[in-house]
Amino acid sequence: MDNIIIIAISALGGLGLIAAIILYFIANKFKVFEDPKIDEVEEALPSANCGGCGFPGCRAYAEATVKAAKEKGSLEGLNCPVGGNDVAQELGIILGLEVEATEPMIAVIRCNGSHANSPEKVDYEGVTSCAFAHALYSGEGGCMYGCLGLGDCVDACDFDAIHMNPETGLPEVNLKCTACNACVVACPRDIIELRKRGPKDKRIFVSCINKEKGAPAKKNCVVACIGCGKCEQVCKFDAITIDSFLAYIDFSKCTLCRKCVEVCPTNSIHEINFKPRKPKPENQEVLPPSSEKAITEKPVHHNHNKE
Repeated sequence: MDNIIIIAISALGGLGLIAAIILYFIANKFKVFEDPKIDEVEEALPSANCGGCGFPGCRAYAEATVKAAKEKGSLEGLNCPVGGNDVAQELGIILGLEVEATEPMIAVIRCNGSHANSPEKVDYEGVTSCAFAHALYSGEGGCMYGCLGLGDCVDACDFDAIHMNPETGLPEVNLKCTACNACVVACPRDIIELRKRGPKDKRIFVSCINKEKGAPAKKNCVVACIGCGKCEQVCKFDAITIDSFLAYIDFSKCTLCRKCVEVCPTNSIHEINFKPRKPKPENQEVLPPSSEKAITEKPVHHNHNKE
């Protein structure tokens, strides 16, 4: 009886030892080496896991940056919008690379179809979701390109950077925006775009994406772009193009001269964070210097008649 127990224990022990040896060799064979710098990079990231970098999370982005540093020797095309240039410089120190500073971005709303500019023609009653409403109808104002105003972009934002304005029925972006791209993805109408913040947060863009001809576009929204081409003609920097009756301003070429804003007949071009323009005097005739002198220096008339 004792011999049977000893034999059983020995057999089980032998099998366990053999299994351990096999598992040891298998583990070494398929061992995945992970660069410790991945942990350093991930720790330096803001841990937002917003997907603005194009990866599913900060860990995946950290892996991609370390891989790019090894294979390419640069982080070109890799950017953490939430962390900005400060995080980029810190990653450069960790990975031993020089990182060029990039201009910060911000989301802009390319629709001005407010309740006043695009009066309601129908009353929507249904699920409070832009994605759902987009599949059903054009919108309460009738514009098939305009904002639906149901707040999918607000729900998608993790940074409290976008809110619905109850007076206009449109979303508004504040300076908390990190350009994570979540609102851009969430909008079924594609009216939200990431653009450069610009110097002193100054921006100029066409707040309309309606590609209909002028008359149908203005029928649904009085401030719709009609593709007249006046802005394109006045721009000296080749920053404006007209496509499908719609103007677009390339922010990489725009110099913020504001000439396009002045000539737009429908006020569809927005200028953000500029000083108010001085009103132009109406019907004021510009006189030459000689005429001005003649007015200011009145001639003296001498009375030669003696009483």
